[in-house]
Amino acid sequence: MTTSVEPAGKAGTRLGLVLLACCVGQFMVVLDASIVNVALRPIQEDLDLAPNTLQWVINAYTIVFAGFLLLGGRLADLFGRRRVFAVGLALFTLASLVAGVAVDPTTLLISRGLQGLGGAVLAPATLTVLFTTYTDPMGKAKAFGTWSAVAAGGGAIGALLGGVVTQWLSWRWIFLVNVPIGILLMALLLTAVPESRNENADRRIDSIGAVLVTGGLMAVVYGIVESHEKGWDSATTIVSLAVGIALLVLFVVNEAKFAKQPLVPLSIFANRSVSAANIVNFTTSAALVGVLFLFTLLMQFVYGYGSLETGLAYLPLSLGIVATARGLAPSLINKFGPKPVLVTGSILSMASLLWLSAVVGDGGFVSDLLGPSLVFGAGQGMVSSTVTMAGTAKVPYTQAGLVSGLLNASRQVGGALWLSVLAAVVAGYTNSLTPGASADGYSTAFLIAAVYPLVGALAGLAVPGVSPEALAAARNWGAAKKPAATTAEK
Repeated sequence: MTTSVEPAGKAGTRLGLVLLACCVGQFMVVLDASIVNVALRPIQEDLDLAPNTLQWVINAYTIVFAGFLLLGGRLADLFGRRRVFAVGLALFTLASLVAGVAVDPTTLLISRGLQGLGGAVLAPATLTVLFTTYTDPMGKAKAFGTWSAVAAGGGAIGALLGGVVTQWLSWRWIFLVNVPIGILLMALLLTAVPESRNENADRRIDSIGAVLVTGGLMAVVYGIVESHEKGWDSATTIVSLAVGIALLVLFVVNEAKFAKQPLVPLSIFANRSVSAANIVNFTTSAALVGVLFLFTLLMQFVYGYGSLETGLAYLPLSLGIVATARGLAPSLINKFGPKPVLVTGSILSMASLLWLSAVVGDGGFVSDLLGPSLVFGAGQGMVSSTVTMAGTAKVPYTQAGLVSGLLNASRQVGGALWLSVLAAVVAGYTNSLTPGASADGYSTAFLIAAVYPLVGALAGLAVPGVSPEALAAARNWGAAKKPAATTAEK
């Protein structure tokens, strides 16, 4: 690998463009998982979707996205991170175009599945490119903080943008807006982002492992989303979860005993940072997705807010996430290391959910939701940016895509699983004839949700600490060079 020294200004500009490309790509993926929610009714009316089919406008994306994340992350390591980024982006953009012009339910649902596939390839690549491009510790912390703010805040912002776009334009534009953005991002990607991959890797794909883990994740997530409507005791839910778990068990056996080039080398979990970070990520996404779900129901069905008002009410939470993840968290990480920041953020998230559990049916946004929204946003911002740093600590460049896929998968599955639990709690109270049962349901759900960040805080304690001397040494070292034997830039 040949290297050259770039002027500081030129190098800074290139890094800024790389960060922009990765954040826009991640924002597109996260946004499309949430922006559709507020447009379901006009989609149903326009395409004449049956009520039991409507949920698949969301589920088709979620299930495929979750299923292919690990494979998508590993492909980036083996075949080039920029190349895989571009393939995922192209598929996502094309599928968005088809979804936006769909004239029947079948076309829309197939295109949503293809969007999920493109997103599963694209999302891990965005994080992998950042991991392999940024080497200075402070610069990496800020880059990961920005990326994490986009990943965590995109869901909340999606509710606002979905309401605005649907009300002022058409539901079709929640998909069509991805087309010009995707084209511009492709041009930026091909001109500003360097290519890198493991040149010495065996490029054979663990096809059996890929089928097992993809099928297993899809079956598990399918069972979870079906539980929303059919219940946990339905045959569909039980069989799907049983099949999914069986496939995942077989996947672990295959990786440990039979695979010559494992898709997921199990030795990666010997890294305490990786294991702890994925547990934290699992619980953090559960808390965030749960709050977005509960906020939407509470504001629309208890407080009587419309789609646009609901979207605007998410602004304090979104701004809290972005401000903390982009500004405060990187400085704290650089000073104290990821462990105390991770634990503090989890505790703040838990405190805000306990606060929300005291919500009452005749309250309002300012009196009941504004304060805990800000605290929750700050906590989530600290955790989301720090968990990425912790999860990639001491990970070789050759496994950057693998770890990125794991982090994305734990976030996706955690959100889907625990959302269904909270939905069941609220539904149980809402269907009761007891006066005030609905408000009691939300209070109980928020109280249960507070357990998620508590588990995250405990897992965060397992993250290895970093001494002030080690942090200072890392800052003084400046940039750790990539091993010439494992990466190549073009």
